[in-house]
Amino acid sequence: ETLGTGSLEILRKRRGTAIQSSSDSSWNNTGIGRMGEPIARLGPLRERGGSVPSSSASTIRERRPPRSIRLLPRSTLRRLVRFSAVAVACYLFYAFVFLRKSTDSVVGTEGWDSEATVAKADLLDANRSGRSPLPQLAINQHVEGWLSAGSLIITSGLVALIWAALNFSFVKKVTIAGAITPGPGETASVLLGVDDHRSPDEIILRLTEIYEAIYVGAESFLSAEYRVCTQFVICFTVLVFVLVGLGTEWDYTRASLHTIRYLLYGFGIRAGGLGTEWDYTRASLTAISYALGALTSMASGYLGMKVAVYSNVRTTVSATPGPKGWTDCFNVAFRAGAVMGFALCGLGLLVLYATMAAFKVFVYHDVKDWDTLTECMTGYGLGGSCIAMFGRVGGGIYTKAADVGADLVGKVVHGIPEDDPRNPATIADNVGDNVGDVAGMGADLFGSFAESTCAALVIGSSLKEYGWSALLYPLVVSSVGIFVCLAVSFLATHIIPVRKETDVEIALKVQLIVSTVLMLPAVYFASVYYLPETFQIKAAVGNEMIELHPWSAFVCVGAGAVGGLIIGLITEYYTSHSYAPVRELADSCKTGAATNMIYGIALGYKSAVIPVFVLALIVYGSFTLCDLYGVALAAIGMLSNLATGLTIDVYGPVCDNAGGIAEMAELDPMVREKTDALDAAGNTTAAIGKGFAIGSAALVSLALFGAFVTRIRVSSNDEIFLAGVNMLEPITFAFLLIGGMIP
Repeated sequence: ETLGTGSLEILRKRRGTAIQSSSDSSWNNTGIGRMGEPIARLGPLRERGGSVPSSSASTIRERRPPRSIRLLPRSTLRRLVRFSAVAVACYLFYAFVFLRKSTDSVVGTEGWDSEATVAKADLLDANRSGRSPLPQLAINQHVEGWLSAGSLIITSGLVALIWAALNFSFVKKVTIAGAITPGPGETASVLLGVDDHRSPDEIILRLTEIYEAIYVGAESFLSAEYRVCTQFVICFTVLVFVLVGLGTEWDYTRASLHTIRYLLYGFGIRAGGLGTEWDYTRASLTAISYALGALTSMASGYLGMKVAVYSNVRTTVSATPGPKGWTDCFNVAFRAGAVMGFALCGLGLLVLYATMAAFKVFVYHDVKDWDTLTECMTGYGLGGSCIAMFGRVGGGIYTKAADVGADLVGKVVHGIPEDDPRNPATIADNVGDNVGDVAGMGADLFGSFAESTCAALVIGSSLKEYGWSALLYPLVVSSVGIFVCLAVSFLATHIIPVRKETDVEIALKVQLIVSTVLMLPAVYFASVYYLPETFQIKAAVGNEMIELHPWSAFVCVGAGAVGGLIIGLITEYYTSHSYAPVRELADSCKTGAATNMIYGIALGYKSAVIPVFVLALIVYGSFTLCDLYGVALAAIGMLSNLATGLTIDVYGPVCDNAGGIAEMAELDPMVREKTDALDAAGNTTAAIGKGFAIGSAALVSLALFGAFVTRIRVSSNDEIFLAGVNMLEPITFAFLLIGGMIP
């Protein structure tokens, strides 16, 4: 009844309780119960499997204090804290003992005796002895020690995880009982209406049961989805191992004539000179990186869902009257988004770097093998993309089906308000916001981040000649972005807090603008510091070596960052209720649904014009400066403030859930007004997040194509794709049409 039969059945199994309906809760002729009255309450079961006791009073027979709701048990949290402390201590010991003794320089390894390498070695020795007339940054001696790229990446990842934990602790301080209990001199909670005479315990129990219904629904969906994802990952890991091992030493001159024979006899057997034995090392490492990428994406999405569900009811109870209510409820939702944003960025960055470092230490410790190492890391991006497909498509379909179903049965059929407690579909609607817009969007953006980074590593593998830190430049950009996003987050919570409705949208917009502006000087100094004054990469087409400078890489990253900001602002203009397009679309509803649909679709087409031109300019400019390596850097630049983007993206579903809980718990209308205002801005931020995802995906797809062409050229000794991909070949053009049809 109140929560729906399905949701209450879940609660019955979870809490050992059952429905106890009031005698006057019968439905009228329209199928609608009495407005504003709780139709069902939770009462204790007589015995397990026994009948439900009847009663004529809509009260709680046995009032129990609500259970303490925690994201993780205290014992688990203590273990995590101890493990984190040990990890930090080990890292500091490693940095102090080993990094300071590191003598690995830009020279390379034995056998690299070119004149340029010898000159660099002499210049490095002269600089260390103080005899060099060049600046210290000129020859990259800073790639060692505390300021190496590896140290920066590890530090930024740990800082991101610690900041996520601190934000969660701030959210945890908000308790349901503390917010509902009347304060000194108050006779009733400020969250209740004038005519609402329910006791605090009744309100607390009501909020708790709604929260648990949403929690159980989201947990059930992700459990079912991730069960399928796990099976897919296991099967696809085996497939990756087979395909990579099969294609490693392929003889392209004879493969077309003996494909079947090679497939039959390729398992470690020479097939008439078609190729050598399988490279089990490369196949195994690629499969491992694929599995790690998939597991990291699943863990990030699951963590984000847990935090979002944990924070929605706390956002509701924080919406008290006055400016303080605006500040508190906004900060709770914003910090919940920060947990997801920084945890995903930190975890993804640490796992990616740790995997690369492990491959380097135990397998590819020779510099000349680092291009193979970067090729093995492409599995990491593929794993993240596979989970993004399940999370974005599966979660998105569920989200829209639940949303439309709730609106149809509520608004259309029965004419009751959105999130009315008598509509059982409201629980599914709120569950969908978490599994689609939180876990799904997080997996989507993580996939774009991993793919763009891996593509840049493959295309820029020639930077291995300039040292490990130069090769890790794409990860350095993401590391710098974490520190910038962390500093900018204080603007919304401390420096310029939200005190009224109009401040909400401004606070979120400031996050995007300021983080992008601060990224530019930060990336410039990182480029100058970690890249040599002059370096070369091989062109994607032909055998030309392109000479680049740190400012070239900075311009590509900056173009991506600024382009992402422009796409976000254009998206906000076409989706925010503060601007003309949305107001005109609302006005078109006066003449019926047909004009509304026509105007809405036309508006959507129009909104894509400027972003497409922005992407075209980014691709042209970055390719002109740094070839396909510049396109990959532009994609990384667009996602450089990913922590901020995910923060404001997760903020939206949390506020949406908070409004639904306020409506279902029948709190004061003032609470719903505050959460609706937060949700209105949250809908815009969700659209901005989709804009970033789509824009970065366009650049990432081109970068991945470039990485594919690069590795095919290396594997075939420039026998394939030396002159680029010919669009006029029939098979290329035919599959181009098929690929364009798939979306």
